[in-house]
Amino acid sequence: MKGVLEYLADLEKNNNKEWFNANKKRYQEAGAEFEGLLARLLSSMGCLDERFPTLNPRALTYRLNRDTRFSEDKTPYKPTFRAVLSPAGKALVPVWFYMAVTPRDRSFLGAGLYSTVLKDATIMIRQHISKYPDEFEAVVKNVEFAPRFTVKGDALKNVPKGFDTNHSQADYLKNKSWYLEYPISDDLLTSKDFVKEATGVFTRMKPFNDFLNDALKNFKMPSECSLFGRKKA
Repeated sequence: MKGVLEYLADLEKNNNKEWFNANKKRYQEAGAEFEGLLARLLSSMGCLDERFPTLNPRALTYRLNRDTRFSEDKTPYKPTFRAVLSPAGKALVPVWFYMAVTPRDRSFLGAGLYSTVLKDATIMIRQHISKYPDEFEAVVKNVEFAPRFTVKGDALKNVPKGFDTNHSQADYLKNKSWYLEYPISDDLLTSKDFVKEATGVFTRMKPFNDFLNDALKNFKMPSECSLFGRKKA
C-alpha cells in the first residue's frame, strides 16, 4: 500500500489529465493493489457476514474521476481510492461499510447513512430512534463503541416538527444523516496488521448499522425523478 499512497500523493500534486494519462500504468498497479487489499479484508470479514468473501472487490470500488459540473473544484480527479463493503453493492440502503484511502493520514473506515437526499430514510431512522431510545443509547454508549466512534451527520438546529423536544435522544433526532468515520494512519494502512485491525473496527461498528437497518426494513428507493424533484416526461 505504500505505492498506492505514493501514487495518490503524486496525483494530488499533478491533478490533470495529461499527468494521469502519462502515469496510467501506475494507476493500474495502484488500483490492483487496492483491490487486493479489499479482497483480503472481505475474506477476513466473513465472520460478520458469510457473503463478504464471495464479493468481487472491483465491483465495490469507485472511479477516481470527479463530477465537476456542480463543484467549484474543477480538478478532474479525486486522489482517493474508495470502496463500499456491502453485499448490496453500491446501494445506499441497506447501510454497510465504507473505506477511503487518501495519503498523509487522511484514510478512514466508515459506516452508516451518509446521504441526506433520502428523505424517507431520514424520517424512518428518526422514528426508530424516537420509538426505541434505550436500544439506540445501548449502541452508542456501549463500551466497545463510545470510546472509538462519534456519530456524525448533517443536522437541523432544532428537533424537527412532530418529535418531542425533550426526548432523551433529541440531539440525534435533529440529524438528517447518521454515520461513523474511523481515522486510519498511513502507518497502520501499510502494516501487516491492517486487515485484522480493520475487521475489528467494522465488527464494533456493526451494531450501529444493524440499528439503522432495522429502521430501514421497509425503505424503498425513490425513482430518480422523485429523488431530484423532476417531472417525468
